[in-house]
Amino acid sequence: MTLDASLALVEGPWEHRFVAANGARFHVAELGDGPTVLLLHGFPQFWWAWRHQMVALAEAGYRACAMDLRGYGASDKPPRGYDTPTSATDVASVLRSLGASTATVVGHGWGGWIAWSMPTLQPTVTRAVASLSMPHPLVFRKASFTHAGQLRANAYLGGLQRPFVPERQMTVHGGYVQRLLREWASPEGIWPSPEEARLYSDAMALPFVAHSAAEYYRWVVRSQLRPDGWRFAARMRTPIRVPVLQLHGEHDRAVLASSAGGSEAYCEGRFERHLLPGVGHFLPEEAPERVSTRLVRWLDDLG
Repeated sequence: MTLDASLALVEGPWEHRFVAANGARFHVAELGDGPTVLLLHGFPQFWWAWRHQMVALAEAGYRACAMDLRGYGASDKPPRGYDTPTSATDVASVLRSLGASTATVVGHGWGGWIAWSMPTLQPTVTRAVASLSMPHPLVFRKASFTHAGQLRANAYLGGLQRPFVPERQMTVHGGYVQRLLREWASPEGIWPSPEEARLYSDAMALPFVAHSAAEYYRWVVRSQLRPDGWRFAARMRTPIRVPVLQLHGEHDRAVLASSAGGSEAYCEGRFERHLLPGVGHFLPEEAPERVSTRLVRWLDDLG
């Protein structure tokens, strides 16, 4: 069976849109009216990871916009542009194309990494930031060198540095993606279902998606030895003055809860952090009601 990007256009109460931004075309699922909340998915997923929160946000009076990151789902998959500064520009440009002058940016996993960068790299469009399953990038980077458990959990990052091999692993039979989903989820839960795991593995098998996904992680590892990585790290030391919400799962086995603390050191504005018991890495889907409740309550308090 030949897969194409229409696989990512999952039907539901939302509207699918395509917008031109930063020299590429991006797919966005949109639901609701009100202040804009832009949702960024993580690896190895696509916009659909936010389906539960989209409904909850729309019911609470917000405009929920979940985008496919560059290289994922139904968005364009150019050969370059997978560094974090370009990702931040993508997000800002998508917001402008959606007609939003400012927005709250909410990210999970790698999307959380990008969300953390927005107040520094794209401050004019960033009203507030929520990050799920990802501490501040400098906190995560330090933990990756000093925390033995996190170093072991990062083994997949080393595997993604190889040329060609990870792309082949991610697209053959769906085993790589389904294994990560199950390994990073809480052993106490029942997520993912076979249907959810299959949809994510099929989405990763779309042409060029696996390469794009790997390129994000190749940049974050390799740039640490290059000037572009040094410049990014220096800029990320800038204090964050917008409100920040950080949610983390107690049983996260991709970004360990024990290595996720300390982000408040980079936040001068309002900072709120919650650890969700019995939950793994994939908070929006493993604990959809709890995440939606926390997110809506925090957004309402922003005024």
